Amino acid sequence: MIGVFDSGFGGLHVLKSVTTRLPQYGYIYLGDSARAPYGPRPFDEVHAFTKQGVDFLFEHGAQLVVLACNTASSEALRKIQTQYGEAKKVLGVLIPFAEATARATKTKRVGVIATEGTVRSGSFPREITKVDPEIEVVQQACPLLVPLVEAGEQDSAQAERLLEEYLRPLLAQKIDTLVLGCTHYGLLERKIQEVVGPKIEIITERDVVASSLKDYLARHPDIESKITKEPSVRFFSTGDIERFEKLGSIFFESPIRAEHVDLL
Repeated sequence: MIGVFDSGFGGLHVLKSVTTRLPQYGYIYLGDSARAPYGPRPFDEVHAFTKQGVDFLFEHGAQLVVLACNTASSEALRKIQTQYGEAKKVLGVLIPFAEATARATKTKRVGVIATEGTVRSGSFPREITKVDPEIEVVQQACPLLVPLVEAGEQDSAQAERLLEEYLRPLLAQKIDTLVLGCTHYGLLERKIQEVVGPKIEIITERDVVASSLKDYLARHPDIESKITKEPSVRFFSTGDIERFEKLGSIFFESPIRAEHVDLL
Protein backbone atom coordinates (compact mmCIF):
# COMPACT_ATOMS: atom_id res chain seq x y z
CA MET A 1 0.00 0.00 0.00
CA ILE A 2 0.89 3.64 -0.39
CA GLY A 3 0.55 5.61 2.82
CA VAL A 4 -0.46 9.27 2.85
CA PHE A 5 -0.02 11.40 5.98
CA ASP A 6 -1.51 14.81 6.67
CA SER A 7 -2.18 16.96 9.70
CA GLY A 8 -5.92 16.73 9.05
CA PHE A 9 -8.40 16.67 6.17
CA GLY A 10 -6.40 18.52 3.54
CA GLY A 11 -4.42 15.54 2.30
CA LEU A 12 -7.65 13.86 1.20
CA HIS A 13 -7.82 16.36 -1.67
CA VAL A 14 -4.39 15.14 -2.76
CA LEU A 15 -5.28 11.48 -2.17
CA LYS A 16 -8.31 11.82 -4.44
CA SER A 17 -6.08 12.99 -7.27
CA VAL A 18 -3.56 10.20 -6.64
CA THR A 19 -6.15 7.42 -6.53
CA THR A 20 -7.73 8.73 -9.72
CA ARG A 21 -4.38 8.82 -11.53
CA LEU A 22 -3.01 5.60 -9.99
CA PRO A 23 -6.07 3.43 -9.23
CA GLN A 24 -4.21 0.13 -9.32
CA TYR A 25 -2.66 0.45 -5.85
CA GLY A 26 -3.92 0.08 -2.31
CA TYR A 27 -3.85 3.20 -0.10
CA ILE A 28 -3.91 4.00 3.60
CA TYR A 29 -4.53 7.56 4.82
CA LEU A 30 -3.92 9.05 8.25
CA GLY A 31 -5.09 12.52 9.23
CA ASP A 32 -3.88 13.83 12.60
CA SER A 33 -6.92 16.05 13.08
CA ALA A 34 -6.74 15.88 16.87
CA ARG A 35 -3.50 17.87 16.81
CA ALA A 36 -4.09 20.10 13.77
CA PRO A 37 -2.97 22.65 12.81
CA TYR A 38 0.75 21.86 12.67
CA GLY A 39 1.73 25.31 11.40
CA PRO A 40 2.10 27.14 14.75
CA ARG A 41 3.86 24.22 16.45
CA PRO A 42 7.62 24.15 17.12
CA PHE A 43 9.89 21.97 15.01
CA ASP A 44 10.31 19.25 17.66
CA GLU A 45 6.55 18.73 17.94
CA VAL A 46 6.03 18.68 14.17
CA HIS A 47 8.79 16.09 13.83
CA ALA A 48 7.52 13.94 16.72
CA PHE A 49 3.91 13.97 15.50
CA THR A 50 4.92 13.27 11.90
CA LYS A 51 7.20 10.41 12.94
CA GLN A 52 4.35 8.85 14.94
CA GLY A 53 2.07 9.10 11.90
CA VAL A 54 4.64 7.63 9.52
CA ASP A 55 5.39 4.80 11.95
CA PHE A 56 1.67 4.01 12.11
CA LEU A 57 1.36 3.84 8.33
CA PHE A 58 4.35 1.52 7.95
CA GLU A 59 3.09 -0.68 10.79
CA HIS A 60 -0.26 -0.99 9.01
CA GLY A 61 1.10 -2.17 5.70
CA ALA A 62 2.38 0.85 3.76
CA GLN A 63 5.42 0.13 1.60
CA LEU A 64 5.88 3.82 0.78
CA VAL A 65 4.70 6.96 2.60
CA VAL A 66 3.97 10.40 1.15
CA LEU A 67 3.90 13.42 3.46
CA ALA A 68 1.06 15.44 1.97
CA CYS A 69 1.34 18.00 4.78
CA ASN A 70 3.62 20.83 3.68
CA THR A 71 4.54 21.76 7.25
CA ALA A 72 5.65 18.17 7.85
CA SER A 73 7.54 18.11 4.54
CA SER A 74 9.21 21.41 5.35
CA GLU A 75 10.20 20.75 8.94
CA ALA A 76 10.39 16.98 9.46
CA LEU A 77 11.02 15.17 6.16
CA ARG A 78 14.81 15.28 6.05
CA LYS A 79 15.21 14.10 9.64
CA ILE A 80 12.70 11.29 9.16
CA GLN A 81 14.37 10.18 5.91
CA THR A 82 17.68 10.05 7.77
CA GLN A 83 16.13 8.03 10.60
CA TYR A 84 14.67 5.44 8.22
CA GLY A 85 17.63 5.38 5.85
CA GLU A 86 17.19 3.20 2.78
CA ALA A 87 15.01 0.69 4.59
CA LYS A 88 11.75 2.61 4.17
CA LYS A 89 10.88 5.34 1.70
CA VAL A 90 9.25 8.58 2.83
CA LEU A 91 8.56 11.22 0.17
CA GLY A 92 7.73 14.92 0.47
CA VAL A 93 5.96 17.30 -1.86
CA LEU A 94 8.25 20.34 -2.00
CA ILE A 95 10.50 19.39 -4.93
CA PRO A 96 7.60 18.54 -7.31
CA PHE A 97 5.95 21.78 -6.21
CA ALA A 98 9.12 23.77 -6.93
CA GLU A 99 9.57 22.22 -10.38
CA ALA A 100 5.94 22.87 -11.35
CA THR A 101 6.18 26.45 -10.13
CA ALA A 102 9.35 27.16 -12.07
CA ARG A 103 7.70 25.84 -15.24
CA ALA A 104 4.59 27.97 -14.71
CA THR A 105 5.97 31.44 -13.99
CA LYS A 106 6.70 33.74 -16.90
CA THR A 107 7.67 36.87 -14.97
CA LYS A 108 9.67 34.97 -12.33
CA ARG A 109 7.64 36.55 -9.53
CA VAL A 110 5.99 33.87 -7.41
CA GLY A 111 3.77 34.10 -4.35
CA VAL A 112 3.41 31.39 -1.70
CA ILE A 113 0.68 31.13 0.91
CA ALA A 114 1.32 28.58 3.64
CA THR A 115 1.23 27.91 7.36
CA GLU A 116 3.48 29.74 9.79
CA GLY A 117 5.72 26.69 10.12
CA THR A 118 6.19 26.27 6.38
CA VAL A 119 6.94 29.97 5.89
CA ARG A 120 9.31 29.94 8.86
CA SER A 121 11.26 27.02 7.40
CA GLY A 122 11.99 28.89 4.16
CA SER A 123 11.53 25.62 2.26
CA PHE A 124 9.56 26.95 -0.68
CA PRO A 125 11.93 29.82 -1.55
CA ARG A 126 14.90 27.48 -1.11
CA GLU A 127 13.56 24.73 -3.36
CA ILE A 128 12.09 27.04 -6.02
CA THR A 129 15.30 29.04 -6.37
CA LYS A 130 17.29 25.82 -6.62
CA VAL A 131 15.34 25.11 -9.80
CA ASP A 132 15.67 28.68 -11.07
CA PRO A 133 17.81 31.18 -9.12
CA GLU A 134 16.24 34.10 -10.99
CA ILE A 135 12.79 33.53 -9.48
CA GLU A 136 11.75 35.93 -6.72
CA VAL A 137 9.55 34.26 -4.11
CA VAL A 138 7.27 36.24 -1.81
CA GLN A 139 5.69 34.36 1.10
CA GLN A 140 2.59 35.02 3.19
CA ALA A 141 1.76 33.09 6.37
CA CYS A 142 -1.98 32.40 6.72
CA PRO A 143 -2.42 31.13 10.31
CA LEU A 144 -6.22 31.29 10.38
CA LEU A 145 -7.01 29.36 7.20
CA VAL A 146 -6.36 25.81 8.41
CA PRO A 147 -8.53 26.16 11.56
CA LEU A 148 -11.25 27.69 9.38
CA VAL A 149 -11.19 24.80 6.88
CA GLU A 150 -10.96 22.19 9.66
CA ALA A 151 -14.12 23.76 11.12
CA GLY A 152 -15.91 23.38 7.77
CA GLU A 153 -16.16 27.15 7.25
CA GLN A 154 -14.46 27.28 3.85
CA ASP A 155 -17.56 28.82 2.22
CA SER A 156 -18.13 31.47 4.87
CA ALA A 157 -17.89 35.26 4.63
CA GLN A 158 -14.99 35.06 7.07
CA ALA A 159 -13.07 32.93 4.58
CA GLU A 160 -13.51 35.60 1.93
CA ARG A 161 -12.33 38.33 4.29
CA LEU A 162 -9.26 36.38 5.33
CA LEU A 163 -8.29 35.57 1.75
CA GLU A 164 -8.56 39.23 0.77
CA GLU A 165 -6.34 40.15 3.72
CA TYR A 166 -3.71 37.46 3.08
CA LEU A 167 -3.55 37.82 -0.70
CA ARG A 168 -3.47 41.61 -0.96
CA PRO A 169 0.26 41.93 -0.11
CA LEU A 170 1.18 39.28 -2.70
CA LEU A 171 -0.84 40.96 -5.42
CA ALA A 172 0.97 44.20 -4.63
CA GLN A 173 4.22 42.41 -5.52
CA LYS A 174 2.97 41.74 -9.08
CA ILE A 175 3.20 37.94 -8.88
CA ASP A 176 2.07 35.87 -11.87
CA THR A 177 2.02 32.47 -10.11
CA LEU A 178 0.62 31.52 -6.71
CA VAL A 179 1.58 28.39 -4.80
CA LEU A 180 -1.02 27.00 -2.39
CA GLY A 181 1.48 25.69 0.14
CA CYS A 182 -0.94 23.79 2.36
CA THR A 183 -3.21 20.86 1.52
CA HIS A 184 -6.15 22.52 3.27
CA TYR A 185 -6.14 25.40 0.80
CA GLY A 186 -7.39 23.13 -1.98
CA LEU A 187 -10.97 23.67 -0.83
CA LEU A 188 -10.41 27.41 -1.06
CA GLU A 189 -8.95 27.34 -4.57
CA ARG A 190 -12.03 28.70 -6.32
CA LYS A 191 -12.32 31.61 -3.88
CA ILE A 192 -8.58 32.26 -4.14
CA GLN A 193 -8.80 32.38 -7.93
CA GLU A 194 -11.65 34.87 -7.66
CA VAL A 195 -9.52 37.13 -5.46
CA VAL A 196 -6.31 36.98 -7.52
CA GLY A 197 -8.00 37.00 -10.91
CA PRO A 198 -7.72 34.75 -13.98
CA LYS A 199 -4.27 35.93 -15.07
CA ILE A 200 -2.50 34.43 -12.06
CA GLU A 201 -1.77 30.71 -12.30
CA ILE A 202 -2.41 28.68 -9.16
CA ILE A 203 -0.25 25.66 -8.32
CA THR A 204 -1.72 23.08 -5.93
CA GLU A 205 -0.61 19.69 -4.63
CA ARG A 206 -3.54 18.10 -6.39
CA ASP A 207 -1.96 19.16 -9.67
CA VAL A 208 1.57 17.94 -9.02
CA VAL A 209 1.70 15.06 -6.52
CA ALA A 210 -0.05 12.38 -8.58
CA SER A 211 2.10 12.91 -11.67
CA SER A 212 5.24 13.18 -9.55
CA LEU A 213 4.43 9.94 -7.72
CA LYS A 214 3.70 8.15 -11.00
CA ASP A 215 7.07 9.28 -12.34
CA TYR A 216 8.85 8.25 -9.12
CA LEU A 217 7.41 4.73 -9.25
CA ALA A 218 8.34 4.38 -12.92
CA ARG A 219 11.94 5.32 -12.06
CA HIS A 220 12.06 2.95 -9.06
CA PRO A 221 10.64 -0.42 -10.18
CA ASP A 222 12.22 -2.09 -7.15
CA ILE A 223 9.92 -0.04 -4.89
CA GLU A 224 6.90 -0.16 -7.21
CA SER A 225 7.01 -3.96 -7.33
CA LYS A 226 6.53 -4.16 -3.56
CA ILE A 227 3.35 -2.05 -3.47
CA THR A 228 0.06 -3.90 -3.11
CA LYS A 229 -1.85 -4.06 -6.41
CA GLU A 230 -5.29 -4.45 -4.85
CA PRO A 231 -7.29 -1.21 -5.28
CA SER A 232 -8.57 -0.09 -1.88
CA VAL A 233 -8.44 2.90 0.47
CA ARG A 234 -8.41 2.82 4.27
CA PHE A 235 -8.94 6.01 6.24
CA PHE A 236 -7.73 6.72 9.78
CA SER A 237 -8.04 9.83 11.93
CA THR A 238 -6.88 10.83 15.39
CA GLY A 239 -9.86 13.18 15.74
CA ASP A 240 -13.62 12.91 15.96
CA ILE A 241 -14.62 10.26 13.42
CA GLU A 242 -18.10 11.57 12.63
CA ARG A 243 -16.68 15.00 11.87
CA PHE A 244 -13.77 13.52 9.93
CA GLU A 245 -16.10 11.48 7.74
CA LYS A 246 -18.41 14.43 7.11
CA LEU A 247 -15.74 16.96 6.16
CA GLY A 248 -13.41 14.33 4.71
CA SER A 249 -16.07 13.32 2.21
CA ILE A 250 -16.01 16.88 0.89
CA PHE A 251 -12.24 16.80 0.45
CA PHE A 252 -12.27 13.30 -1.08
CA GLU A 253 -15.29 14.14 -3.23
CA SER A 254 -17.09 10.93 -2.25
CA PRO A 255 -18.29 9.34 1.02
CA ILE A 256 -15.60 7.89 3.26
CA ARG A 257 -15.64 5.62 6.31
CA ALA A 258 -12.82 6.11 8.78
CA GLU A 259 -11.36 4.39 11.82
CA HIS A 260 -10.12 6.15 14.93
CA VAL A 261 -6.52 5.85 16.05
CA ASP A 262 -4.78 7.31 19.08
CA LEU A 263 -1.13 8.18 18.44
CA LEU A 264 -0.50 9.64 21.90
